[in-house]
Amino acid sequence: MVLLLTSSPFELEKDYPTREQADAYLEQFVKARLATMDANDTLYAFDASRNYDPSGKLDRIKVPVMFVNSADDLINPPELGIAEREIKKVKQGRFVLLPINDQTRGHGTHTLPAVWKQYLAELLAESEP
Repeated sequence: MVLLLTSSPFELEKDYPTREQADAYLEQFVKARLATMDANDTLYAFDASRNYDPSGKLDRIKVPVMFVNSADDLINPPELGIAEREIKKVKQGRFVLLPINDQTRGHGTHTLPAVWKQYLAELLAESEP
């Protein structure tokens, strides 16, 4: 599940186009995760986020906020329009949707600042006194 939820089918297909390559990658991925992940920690993390809903308090945010999402995000799919709707509750909020490209990695894009740093730089520049 972690692989599916944090990756991009576009990139996986490009990087591992044959069945043999995909199987080898999956085997390596699972082996690496089994060595470092604890099943109870993983279950806790999934369960902890299951009912998380900040929408009721977004209007209390007083500082500039940016919500960045990638178009290939399975966890926060842009097709639902939730981010665009909810960011409007934040007085100084903005939403950025990154198109699918060779840098996005689905939900995992949030851990790749090189992909979205230009938007953060713009936000910080606008926030300077």
